[in-house]
Amino acid sequence: MIAAQFIMSGMWLQDSGSISSGNSTLLMVFVGLVALALIVQAIALVTIAMGAAKARKRVLVIAEELRAKAIPVLDSTGDFMKSTAPKMIVLAENLVETSNLIRHTATGLNATLNDVNSKARVQAARADEIVTTILMGTAEVVDSVQAGIRVPVREFNGLVSGFKAGLDVLVGRSKSFGNGRNVRSYRDSNDIDL
Repeated sequence: MIAAQFIMSGMWLQDSGSISSGNSTLLMVFVGLVALALIVQAIALVTIAMGAAKARKRVLVIAEELRAKAIPVLDSTGDFMKSTAPKMIVLAENLVETSNLIRHTATGLNATLNDVNSKARVQAARADEIVTTILMGTAEVVDSVQAGIRVPVREFNGLVSGFKAGLDVLVGRSKSFGNGRNVRSYRDSNDIDL
């Protein structure tokens, strides 16, 4: 049909006096080539259509086989899900219960640790107070012992100094009669003073 349209349009466009035998031969060859191309195209389209039909049949067969194999798998998966769903629910409930138990235990442990920490602080404060009291008492005892030793030593030193001064005066008088030397005063002597 398309070839006939080309031929008709080619004839209509030409003048009646312009077609020569050489041009008409070329025109016929051209029309023949176009017709041949259209026939080849039609054969290719028919071949493609037949290939598509075969491919469609193969795809349908494969889809049917896949459906036949997939339905049992889907059914067994559904059965598996139905049988494991209650177990999964129990497992989830157990996890929630375990989580609550751990949280409760951690809260109790935290309270216990806080209690132990506060008691340790109180005991540390008591120990610090005891050590401070002992150190202060020791310092007071040391001060008392020093005062108890210092006062008698000073008194003894004073007595020794007085006795020495008295001896110096007595010895100085006895020497002054013979030598005429001056008597040393109490302050000039080498006293030990704390």
